[in-house]
Amino acid sequence: MRKFRLTDKSGVYGALTNHPTYDKLTRLKLFGMARAFSEQSGLDLDHLGFEERLGLLVDHEATERDGKALALRLQRAKLKPNTAAEDIDYRHTRGLDNALFQRLLTGQWLTAHQNVLLTGPTGVGKTWLACALAHQACRQGYSAYYVRLPRLLDELSIGRADGRYSKMLKQLAKVDTLVI
Repeated sequence: MRKFRLTDKSGVYGALTNHPTYDKLTRLKLFGMARAFSEQSGLDLDHLGFEERLGLLVDHEATERDGKALALRLQRAKLKPNTAAEDIDYRHTRGLDNALFQRLLTGQWLTAHQNVLLTGPTGVGKTWLACALAHQACRQGYSAYYVRLPRLLDELSIGRADGRYSKMLKQLAKVDTLVI
């Protein structure tokens, strides 16, 4: 049987002995499964049963789709860069209650449809903390959007003038986590 070598943007996938299967997976838009199938073709996985190998393929597809969905939610959220919850410094003198913020990071306030209001003096990192909460919400499958209040007000006034006001309000109402 003839072996094929496929490449893409990320590099070489590996030697494929079953090229039509790879083509069918990509035609069905199962790119994660196709990539995993290609990677598995170079490995000795004879000790795995059919269900286990199929499970690996399905897990790879699900992981890739989840990653793409998260990347899309983060892109749409327009959050400030480097605002991951893991980077929060609780030693900083901003009066942040570690236990309370850990509870907020679980996302229970989102499922209960509650609001979070961060207050404090200038420069203590309120925006950064709010973006970190929104980033965590995106990881949990919620949508988020970050916008500065002056820009939001400008966009709404322009929307009112050109007839997009109600559409803009509907779009904002659909967002799970709105950071202003």
